[in-house]
Amino acid sequence: MSIPAQSSGTPDTEPDGPEGRLRRFATIWSRAIFPSTATSLTRAEFEQHLLPLARGLSDILHARPFDAAPASEVGAALVAAHCTDPDALSSTLGVVDSYLVLYCGSNGVTALSTEDSRARCARIQHALAGGFTQALRERTLTEQEAIARSALTARSDAERALHTTEARFRAVFKDAAIGIGIADLDGNVLEVNDTLTRMFGGLDHHVRSHKVNEWVHPEDSPHVWKYYDELVRGEREHYRVEKPYYRNDGTVLWTNLTVSLLRDAEGRPQYQLALMEDTTERRLLNLRLWYEATHDALTGLPNRTLFFERLEKALSADDGSRFGLCYLDLDGFKAINDSLGHASGDRLLVEVADRLQTCATAPGEMVARLGGDEFVALTTGPDTETEVDELACRILGVLGTPIRLEGRELTVRGSIGVVEGPAGKRNAAEVLRSADITMYRAKSAGGNRFELADDEADARAITRHGLTTALPAALERGEFFIEYQPLVHLDDGTVHGAEALVRWCHPQHGVLGPDRFIPLAEHTGLIVPLGRWVLEESVRQANYWQERHTDGGPLRINVNLSPTQLHHPRLVAETVDVLERSGLEPGALCLEVTESALIGADDDLLKPLRQLADMGVDIALDDFGTGYSNLANLRRLPVSVLKLDRSFTMGMQQHPADPVDLKIVEGIVSLAHSLDLAVTVEGVETGAQAEQLRKLGCDTAQGWYYARPGAPDRIHSLLLADAV
Repeated sequence: MSIPAQSSGTPDTEPDGPEGRLRRFATIWSRAIFPSTATSLTRAEFEQHLLPLARGLSDILHARPFDAAPASEVGAALVAAHCTDPDALSSTLGVVDSYLVLYCGSNGVTALSTEDSRARCARIQHALAGGFTQALRERTLTEQEAIARSALTARSDAERALHTTEARFRAVFKDAAIGIGIADLDGNVLEVNDTLTRMFGGLDHHVRSHKVNEWVHPEDSPHVWKYYDELVRGEREHYRVEKPYYRNDGTVLWTNLTVSLLRDAEGRPQYQLALMEDTTERRLLNLRLWYEATHDALTGLPNRTLFFERLEKALSADDGSRFGLCYLDLDGFKAINDSLGHASGDRLLVEVADRLQTCATAPGEMVARLGGDEFVALTTGPDTETEVDELACRILGVLGTPIRLEGRELTVRGSIGVVEGPAGKRNAAEVLRSADITMYRAKSAGGNRFELADDEADARAITRHGLTTALPAALERGEFFIEYQPLVHLDDGTVHGAEALVRWCHPQHGVLGPDRFIPLAEHTGLIVPLGRWVLEESVRQANYWQERHTDGGPLRINVNLSPTQLHHPRLVAETVDVLERSGLEPGALCLEVTESALIGADDDLLKPLRQLADMGVDIALDDFGTGYSNLANLRRLPVSVLKLDRSFTMGMQQHPADPVDLKIVEGIVSLAHSLDLAVTVEGVETGAQAEQLRKLGCDTAQGWYYARPGAPDRIHSLLLADAV
C-alpha cells in the first residue's frame, strides 16, 4: 500500500464531515505517541505527518473486498518516522482500537455493522503491529550487523592494537541494547553482556553454566541446530533464526537470534558471536491480536474466520478422512431479545456456548459461533457418519435443560442442519450453504430437531431462492400469462364462465404452475402487484368475451384472491378502478377466497369483501370443506358461491358412486341452497361424476372432463371426455 499523499484541494473540514472526523482521529493519535517519538518535528508538524496514515487506515477499514495486509505499511511508516519506542506501538494500537471505528466507521460508501467493523479493526491492529515489528526488526538487524562487524574488527585488530581495540570492543559489548554472548566452538559460554544476563533472569552464572548446544527448546525450528553445526565447522559464516529459550524461572524467552563465526588472523574458526533481541512481548501481543481476530468477543468461541480456516483444512485433506457438521440456530431467540432485552439475550448466548463446548471435546471436534444465535459444531475422522448424529443429539440434549435467567427458567430449543461426507468433494462455502438450508428445513418441521442434508432438497431450496429473486424482473419483462378453465352449467352443459389461472414462462425452467411461485410471491409481497395484473388481464379478457359472445349470455370471470391481497388496504379501490376502466359490469366478476383465509376472520377483514359484494361482485368460498370452519359462519360471510373441494367428489368418478360421498355432497348442496348460495364443484374428471353432481343439484363445475386450462379463444371447446 502506498500512503496517500495529502490532497492539494480544500478538504471538507466541517467538524461532522468525513475529513473533520479523520483529522480528529489524527489529532488523538499524535497526542498519544508524540511524547515517545524521537523526531525533530513539532507536534503540529507530526500531526500533519500522521494524517495520510490515518486516511490510509480509514480506507483499509472500508475496503471491499476487505484486506488488512496494507495496514502493515502504516506500522512500517511509524518506524520510519522514528516512532520506535515500545510505548508508541501500544499507544497506536490503543488509539486504533478505541477511535478508528468511532471516527472513521461511517466514512465509507456503505455503513459497516458493529460486529463487522470490530472484526476488521482487530485484523487491522494485527497487520499494523506486524508491519511495525517487521520494520523494527529489520532496523535492529541492521544495527546488529554493524555491531557484528565492529566485533569482528575489534577481535582481528586486537593483536595489533590490543589496548585501543579492547576499550572499543568493551564499550560496544557492555552498552549494547541487545544481548551479546561469545562462546568457543565447543559451545562453552565465555562472555555475556548485562543485557543478555537480564534477558535470562539476571543470574550470570545461570548463563555461563550452560553450553550453547544445551539450550534446546521443543519449539525450535528444525534448521536451528543444522545451521549451528555448519557454523562451528566453518561451513557457514552466520545464520539468523527465531529461537525460544527457557529462563532460569521456567518461563520462555523468545528471541531473534543472529550467530556469526569469528575467525583468527589466519582465517581459522575461533569463536561464535551471538546477538539476541528479546521479542517475547511482541510475540505475546501478536498472539493476543490473533486471538481477538479469530474468536467471538462475547462467548470466547472461535468465530466465523477461524471456523472457515478449520473447515477448509478438514475439507482439503486427501487421506480419505470424512467430516460432519452441525449448523445450529436457536428457535425463538428473537422473542427473548424482544421481551427480556439484548443484555439478557447475550447472557443466554454465553450459557449456550458453554454448554455446546461440553458436547465437542473429542479430538477433531470444535464449536464456533458464526454470529447472532447461530453456532456450528465440526467433527472429523474416519467414522463421522455416526459421530455427527451423536453430536447433534448431544447438542439437543444439553439445550433441553432449562436456563435460569433473571429469576425465570427459559427452555431453549434449537434447529440443526447436519452435513456429513468425505473430504475433498465440496468447498467450505458449499458445505455451509447446504447446512444452512437443512437447518431451515428442520425449523420448518417444528424445530427442536435435526435434519440430514439432502442434495435434492438443497437443489429445490436453491431453485426456490432463484425464483424468488427473479420474480420482480419477471413481472416487468412480461413473463407471466393467464390460462382459462371453463366453468360449465351442470343442467344444460353450457359455458358459464372461466377461472383465470396465472402461469410463469420462466426462461430456464419453462412454464411453471402457480404452486411453484405463488407462495414465494406471498412471502415477498410481490403477490399484490402480480394479483392486480392478473385482475386487469382477466377483466379485460372477460369484457372481450362479452362483446363477441352476446348470443350465449354474459361470461363470468373468476379470479383468485390471496390472503395478502385480502389485507391490502386498496383492495376495493383497485378493483373498482379496474372494472371502471374496462367497462365490465361488477356482476360478471367473481373473486375466489380460500376457506382457510377466512377462518376466524373479524369484521375488519370482512369489510372490504362486503363492500365488493354490495357492488354486485360475487365472492366465492374456494376449497370449501378443507378449512374446518364452523358452518354457522356461512351466514356472516359475504359469499354467494361455494366451491366444493375435489376431495368430496372423487368417490363419484366411478359407478356406483361412494354412498358416503353422496350423502356429504347432498347435505352441503342442500345447506348452500337454503342460504341462497350457488355450488361449484372442482376437479370433475368423468362423465359419471358430472351426472351424479347434476342429480345432487350442484350448479356449475370445472375439471379436465370439460377442458384443461388453456388459451382464452378455446373457452367454448369442451372435451366432454373422461380424464381418468
